[in-house]
Amino acid sequence: MENILSINLESSTSPIVQEVRGREYIEYGTDEWKNLYPQFLIDLYYNSSTHAAIINATAEMIAGEDLICDDDDINLEAYVKLKKFLAHANGNETLHEVVKKLSFDFKLQGAYALNIIWNRERTEIAEIHHVPVERIRAGKPNELGKVDTYYVCADWSNVRGNKPMPVPAFNVNDRTSPSQLLYTGAYSPNMDIYHTPDYLAANNWALVDQRVAEFHLNNINNSFSGSYMIAFNNGVPSQEERFQIERSLTEKFTSASNAGKFVLTFSDDRTRSPEVTPLNTADLDKQYLALQELLVQNILTGHRVTSPMLMGIKSDTGLGNNADELNTAANFYLNTVVKPFQTHLLQTLGKILEVNQINLPLDFVQLKPITTRFTNQDLMAVMTQDEIREELGLAPLDENVEVKEELSNDKFIELESFIEEFGEDIPEDYELVEEEIVDGEHQDFDFETELNKIAEENIELASTGTARSNARSKQDGVNKSYSDFYKVRYVYAKDNFLSQKGGTRDFCQIMTSAKKVYRKEDILQMGSKPVNRGWGPRGAATYSIWLYKGGGNCHHYWLRQIYKTSLRGAKKNISSKQIISYTKAKSEGFTAEKNDNLVARPPKRMKNAGFLTPR
Repeated sequence: MENILSINLESSTSPIVQEVRGREYIEYGTDEWKNLYPQFLIDLYYNSSTHAAIINATAEMIAGEDLICDDDDINLEAYVKLKKFLAHANGNETLHEVVKKLSFDFKLQGAYALNIIWNRERTEIAEIHHVPVERIRAGKPNELGKVDTYYVCADWSNVRGNKPMPVPAFNVNDRTSPSQLLYTGAYSPNMDIYHTPDYLAANNWALVDQRVAEFHLNNINNSFSGSYMIAFNNGVPSQEERFQIERSLTEKFTSASNAGKFVLTFSDDRTRSPEVTPLNTADLDKQYLALQELLVQNILTGHRVTSPMLMGIKSDTGLGNNADELNTAANFYLNTVVKPFQTHLLQTLGKILEVNQINLPLDFVQLKPITTRFTNQDLMAVMTQDEIREELGLAPLDENVEVKEELSNDKFIELESFIEEFGEDIPEDYELVEEEIVDGEHQDFDFETELNKIAEENIELASTGTARSNARSKQDGVNKSYSDFYKVRYVYAKDNFLSQKGGTRDFCQIMTSAKKVYRKEDILQMGSKPVNRGWGPRGAATYSIWLYKGGGNCHHYWLRQIYKTSLRGAKKNISSKQIISYTKAKSEGFTAEKNDNLVARPPKRMKNAGFLTPR
C-alpha cells in the first residue's frame, strides 16, 4: 500500500513552541517536525510548485530593484555615510543584496535575522550580515520576558554534531559583545517568541500539492501499480508457494524498463483457468484535475493572491480584455501584501542607521509595475506594425529605414557652428578617473569648481604654480593658486539598451559623429540657440538640450567625465575617489533646487517618450 495516495488533512502543521528541561533554548516545531518547523517550511517550499512560485515572486517584489534615499533636505555628512553603507553592508555584499535575502526569509518564514557587528569603539555598527532563520532558536526569556540570547546551529536535527552557539541579542544599550543577533518579524497571534508566515492557513493545501506530485511520480515509476488482477482458480497453495509464484511473475513481467505491480488471488475452483482483470477507476483523470484546481485556488487564497498571473502562474482567462483587472490586482497586492513587508524592513534598517547617526529616510525602488491599460485590439488600432514589433522586442521589418527631417537644409548650420566653437578634444595629458551618467546633478551646480575647491582644501602647495593659459571660463576649475586639479566635461552618449527603430535623427548623428566633449555652461547655452529646430514646445526652435537632448523618442543622454590633470606643486597625493564621492553627494544635495530627474533619462524613457506636447 506504499504508493496509494494517503493525505491526513487533520495533521497539525501549526508550530508548537515549548521549553524543554535541560536545554537553554526554546524548541519550535510540530509533533512530526520536532524543533524543525522552519525546516518544514523549507521542505514545503521545495516540494510545492505553486507555493514556491508565489514565494519567489513576492520576495522579489518586496526587495524591489534597489534602495534609495529621497529627501530634499539632505545632511551631506550623513548622506556620504549612507552611500558607503548602501555600497558595503559588509565585506562582500551591498545593503540591497542583504535585503534580498531578508525579504525571502520574511516571506517564507515570517521572520528574518541579522548579525550585527560593532566597531572596536562600539560607537557605530560596522557591518550587518544575513543569518538564515532556520538556524536560529530563541533562548529562555529573562525575568522581564525579553529574549537576551539566541542560539545558532547549522543543523538542528543533529545538535550533538553541531553544537548550538549562543549569541547575545541586539541591544544598543549593551554593546559589550562585538557580535549581536537581531531577530524580528511580523506579529503572529498566540506566539510570544517566534513568528509564523502569513500563508500559514494554506500549508495543508501545499502539502496536498506535494503528496499528489509524489503519488504521480511513484505511479509512473511503478508503471501505474495495481493495474491488473491475476486470479488462479486451481486451488489455494501454501504461503510459501504463493510467495514463490509472486516472485516468478515479478521477475518475468516487471523490470527497470517495465516496472509495474499486480494483484494476485487464488481459489479452489480447479475447473477454470486463471483470469486477468484490468483495474480501472472511472473518471480518474477528472478527479485529479478537479483536485489540482482546488489546491491551487486555496494556496493562492492563503497567500492573498487575487490573480495567479501576478505570480507567473498561467490563467485560463489570459490578458486581452482583463488588463484592467490585472492592473487592479497588481496594485492591490502591492499595497496590501508587499508594502507592509517593506515597511517592516525599512523600520528595522532605520534603527540600525540611526545608531550610526544616519537619520535619512530609505525607500525601495519598486519593480516596474504592469502598465498595460488597453486591450490588444486597442493597441493594434493605433500602433504601426514596427511599433508593435518594438513592444514585442522584435526588430523592425526594414532595418534600413532612415529618418529624414522635412525641413530646410540649413537647419543644422547653427548646431555645426556651435560644435566648432564650443566642442573640445580631450588633451592627451588628461587622465580619465570617473565616468558616470548624469544623475542627481542640478544644472546650476558647478561640478568642476566645487570639485577643485574640495581638492584644494585637501592638499598643500609647495609653490604658486604656473601661469594660466588664455580663454578660461568660470567652469575651468582654476583655484587661487592657478593649479588645475580636475576637468569636468560632458559627452552626448547613446542608451544601447533601447531598441532602435529606423535610423538615427540628424541632430544626434551630428552630435555623436563630432566626438566632442562639452562644458555644462555650453550645453545650457544650446538651449537658447536653434540647434534643433521644431522640437521645442508647440514646434518652437529652442528648448532645454540639457534635459531633452535630441527631442521626443531620443535614445541619448549626457555622460559626465572627470579628468585629472597634473597637480603642479602638490606636496601630497589627492584621494580622487574620496573627493569625487563627496562632490557627488554635494551635487545631489544642492539646496537651490532639487535636480529634475529628466537629466538622467533618454527622452525615449520619459513620459510621452519625451515629447513636450501630446502627439
